[in-house]
Amino acid sequence: MIPYLDLKSINLAHQDELRTAFDTVLNSGWYIMGKQLEQFEQNYAKYNQTSYSIGVANGLDALILSLKALNIHEGDEVIVPSNTYIATWLAVSYVGAIPVPVEPHWSTCNVNPSLIESKITSRTKAIIPVNLYGQVAEMDKIMAIANHYKLSVVEDNAQAQGALCNGKLAGSFGHLNATSFYPGKNLGALGDAGAITSNDEALIKQIKVLRNYGSQVKYYNEVKGVNSRLDELQAAFLNVKLKYLPSDTEERQRLAAIYDEQLAGIEGLTLPQNADYCTSVYHIYQIRTPQRDAIQKYLTEQGIGTVIHYPVPPHLQNAYSELNYQKGDFPIAEKIANETLSIPLYQGMTEAQQMQVIEKIRTFFNL
Repeated sequence: MIPYLDLKSINLAHQDELRTAFDTVLNSGWYIMGKQLEQFEQNYAKYNQTSYSIGVANGLDALILSLKALNIHEGDEVIVPSNTYIATWLAVSYVGAIPVPVEPHWSTCNVNPSLIESKITSRTKAIIPVNLYGQVAEMDKIMAIANHYKLSVVEDNAQAQGALCNGKLAGSFGHLNATSFYPGKNLGALGDAGAITSNDEALIKQIKVLRNYGSQVKYYNEVKGVNSRLDELQAAFLNVKLKYLPSDTEERQRLAAIYDEQLAGIEGLTLPQNADYCTSVYHIYQIRTPQRDAIQKYLTEQGIGTVIHYPVPPHLQNAYSELNYQKGDFPIAEKIANETLSIPLYQGMTEAQQMQVIEKIRTFFNL
């Protein structure tokens, strides 16, 4: 059996350091808002080449708190990708705003900036571009549009930590940049965790208050906040794993290059495509084919794990039935949802495992 993602082996590679981190937190007697969090926030800001970083409970909270700090509220409109995980839309809904979808490029699957301006109205207040599958969206173009129309930008960088756009790091473009450290991410905690990066001190100060019940001083509450704090244990684990993110990224890129070479030229199979201006850190390696369901069934029978990212686009989810979108309203997102399959790619994957995946895919296509 070849798993889609082997989190056990990924984390056991650092087991001694992770156990030491656990012992450090356990023996400290301080488990919330302590030295481990402070150290991680400094380390993560430095990694992203931003002035500030703030840890929160998870990636969805990172998006919600960012929108709250930017004063996005009921009745506002926020431009979002039509092709994304539903968390992007949920964050908009949770602050009372309305998600306004924009189609992606078929090539990169990231939002198409040339389609954004037509969706801007007098109620538009922000854009949430998502760096999907490991590749940065066209952030330079998106920021130019946002600046022209005086819109806020929350860059969702949960899937592309370490990727570059015109030489600049993902997670450093937006007014606020939200990320998730869900265990399956390239930089994954051992539980839920998230963060926000920014160069805007005032916004970061607002979020520090919002994440802690609206309080700077215990029992004195300035605003109606929430409890969304990155705990000491996850911060300690992330401090360990952040050191290895550059080498993990190189390993993922090496494995992706092998897939690129060995699966190239197969009729009816589309491989990941990167824009000329950016790099990918391959959070996933996504193949696309009209025979998606058949090849997934075949690979499962061969003992190869796969995942569909994502089988139902947000506009067709029951959760958003009140927006009255129909099949065909966002055909590119729907085509991606119908044809996408993510195949195994993770640091620690052996050559034999990868060659077996390649062999079975080629066999499916009668090669």
